[in-house]
Amino acid sequence: MSEIYLEHVNITVRDPEVTAALYSKLFGWKIRWQGTAIHGGVTLHVGGENSYVALYTKGDYEPATDSYSHVGGINHIAVVVDDLDAIEERVRAEGCRIHSHADYEPGRRFYFDDPDAVEVEVVSYA
Repeated sequence: MSEIYLEHVNITVRDPEVTAALYSKLFGWKIRWQGTAIHGGVTLHVGGENSYVALYTKGDYEPATDSYSHVGGINHIAVVVDDLDAIEERVRAEGCRIHSHADYEPGRRFYFDDPDAVEVEVVSYA
């Protein structure tokens, strides 16, 4: 039996195209799919061959009770990279605020907030 793995996470953002462009620039990801979605929204999938982040927007951000209307409704997403320092330089160049570094087994990592206040953990096991 093959290992069970996480295929995607779905987060609500203000503008999926803007967030996808940032993630593509930082991590070398590609847009895998985009189209209409639940609750009259739009979703854009950005990622690699085996996993992606689904970026959802409903377009109106009045207070709501469902998670699809809550911008940044997730604790953080994490990506694994080979060269942590190179990615950190890219993140800084894009103007994202890095707020934490950690170096503990099994790897080194840092955290930053994207423009929708979604926290991203970047970790290297190299």
